[in-house]
Amino acid sequence: MTAASFPQRHRRTVLRAAALALGLGASALALAQQAPANWPTRPISLVVPFPAGGTTDVLARALADKLSQSLGQPVVVESKPGAGATLGADYVAKAKPDGYTLLMGAVHHTIATSVYKKLPYDFQKDLAPITVVAMVPNVLVINAANTPAKNVAELVALAKAEPGKLAYGSNGNGTAQHLIGTQFQSSTGTTLLYVPYKGSGPLTTDLLGGQVAMSFDTITPVLQHIKGGKLRALAVTTARRSSVLPDVPTLEEAGLKGFDIGTWFGVLAPAATPKEIVARLNAEMVKIIHSPDFAQRMQAIGAEPLGGTQEEMARQIREETARFAKLVKEGGVAID
Repeated sequence: MTAASFPQRHRRTVLRAAALALGLGASALALAQQAPANWPTRPISLVVPFPAGGTTDVLARALADKLSQSLGQPVVVESKPGAGATLGADYVAKAKPDGYTLLMGAVHHTIATSVYKKLPYDFQKDLAPITVVAMVPNVLVINAANTPAKNVAELVALAKAEPGKLAYGSNGNGTAQHLIGTQFQSSTGTTLLYVPYKGSGPLTTDLLGGQVAMSFDTITPVLQHIKGGKLRALAVTTARRSSVLPDVPTLEEAGLKGFDIGTWFGVLAPAATPKEIVARLNAEMVKIIHSPDFAQRMQAIGAEPLGGTQEEMARQIREETARFAKLVKEGGVAID
């Protein structure tokens, strides 16, 4: 039967059916991309890509506590450490995009993009930014009992006297601590022994125990030990001094140029998460971050609360990915 001989009424019927099918398909797709009106109806997992006890974990728990109250559902902090925070990021990138699995990401993820030759996810394409939560300065600390340096100049002298002997720890390959250590050696002409850990918790334990001499960790996990005298803070790695360590100079003030690296932390969701859910999460989180109670909790751990739009976080990720790619190349840092 030719098209010409096909009855006109039959053709109209087929066309109507095809149009209806296409319409139903489009409606189904739209429904799949829309957030359920009653979201959330069950607990939400906030994945921390480091072990418990570090800054990421502390910030995640502070945020989760408040977010549970505002959303009316438990927000459970789930630790998935390993591979410089990339295992946790990969887990969330591949999770169902329904708003029930989130990542407490950090500046480390913008560095890892250049450090690791192959990653099973694309940080900018596979994850949707929600908001930056806080920024925490990094601080150069030494074991006060085992390392006699009183300032950066004395530490550099010690390192030069015995190349490769002084060990510094980071909370993982491809993290800010790793990159700061690499830049420190380049700037001072020293050679340090690099020891990567899975997170700040085990790193701080070994720093206190004398297994490593120094670290460039965030202030949060070491603050109490600095105040207690077990660790000595020599300099912060940001352009400005920290409000909780006002007497500690910057590396710039200590004579090292070009240092301005702090660690920001923020929340992301799988890329295909409905826009309504991401917008709701942004609104709830920004409200929490800007509250006096949350600001007080951040001050106590040396963090600066931020909070902002999804677009601002996306722009920050783009800019820092490009910036750190340059530093990684100059430092020759690469991991298979």
